[in-house]
Amino acid sequence: MKAFASVVRLEEALERYLSAAQPRPRGHEVVPLERALDRVCAEDIAASEDLPAFDRSTVDGYAVRSEDVLHASTKAPVPLHLVGAVAMGELTELRVASGQCVRVPTGGVVPSGADAVVMQEHVRREGHVVYVLRPAPTGENVLHRGEDARRGEVVVWKGTRLRPQELGLLAGLGVVEVPCYLPPRVAVFSTGDELVPPDHRPQPGQVRDMNSYTLSAQVAKLGGVPQFGGILPDRAGTVEQALRDAMRTADVVLASGGSSVGTLDVLSEVIPRLGQPGVVVHGVAIKPGKPTLLALCDGKAVVGLPGHPVSAMVVFDLLVRPVLEGMLGLRPQLRGPRTVPANLVAPLAAPADRDEFVRVKLRWQEEVLAAEPVLGKSGMITTMTRADGYIRVPMGTRLEVGSSVEVRLFD
Repeated sequence: MKAFASVVRLEEALERYLSAAQPRPRGHEVVPLERALDRVCAEDIAASEDLPAFDRSTVDGYAVRSEDVLHASTKAPVPLHLVGAVAMGELTELRVASGQCVRVPTGGVVPSGADAVVMQEHVRREGHVVYVLRPAPTGENVLHRGEDARRGEVVVWKGTRLRPQELGLLAGLGVVEVPCYLPPRVAVFSTGDELVPPDHRPQPGQVRDMNSYTLSAQVAKLGGVPQFGGILPDRAGTVEQALRDAMRTADVVLASGGSSVGTLDVLSEVIPRLGQPGVVVHGVAIKPGKPTLLALCDGKAVVGLPGHPVSAMVVFDLLVRPVLEGMLGLRPQLRGPRTVPANLVAPLAAPADRDEFVRVKLRWQEEVLAAEPVLGKSGMITTMTRADGYIRVPMGTRLEVGSSVEVRLFD
């Protein structure tokens, strides 16, 4: 009867694997701005000009000298002489002197001499006289030149995942192409004679393949490029050849099912033959996910994941995600899932030899987030669909009702 040579704690497993794999980007490419969403920036990007390039009004209103309207009120409005209006999208030679004002649109140039803009709702206009009904402190409703970004200032740091706001900032600075790290290519296989594709009707003893789809989606959501390998039978020769072929083009190879120590678990037999140094960790003290196999084969990360859908997804998040984030080039402070604190609403206990990761559903309870366990076996994918994230229960401990927990949110 085969058995795990050793089972290691989660932190040790991850440290060993990252130390062996040393994941880093494989290069970078220049990407058009419109296709750069969610890509990771490969260089620091500095502003080549001030943003905005001129003092702009943030409201429709009247450019004024703040000292002129210092004591304005509805009972004692301050009259100002209207000397003109600024046209949208054009410079102006108008100047605001004492006792004067200029009409400006939202986004329009604030004329020289003015240091504030009074909203049009706070004035009363009678012909060429504008009665200001409240004070306007210096800088009110004015976005000054360079206030958003100064020329030479780094505005997007290397290792930043580009969100819509970064794309907008770069567009505003005239940047139309962005250097981005090449995303890691990840081959995804499911193994098992019992598996059939989703469009097949399972015969007795068969089940439809879920892991190919969950794992490929997790890869894509993180920013990698999944390469769908499909279903492999429980035959060592076939599995070995498929994984070797995948290693030629993929940076990471994921195979679910067959990572344990049973007679049909061929991954634990095949992966050590794929290259050096081979298996780094086989067996992690977590539930679900104990049969996880982490290997580095001739420079390629190869991971054998458990066959149960929940186990495979949890192991991906805990042990594959950090590898891919390194390959993506993400800054360390941007890695990992989002977490939120919550209060546990039911007691939970972990076994003496493993940390348990329990799915939870979040809800508001008296203005505090409450985490409600979603219990079920690791083969039940609905425990994931009904949950918002999961929590860690350290081995050998019991968490009581009301315990403060950190919830790792599903992305």
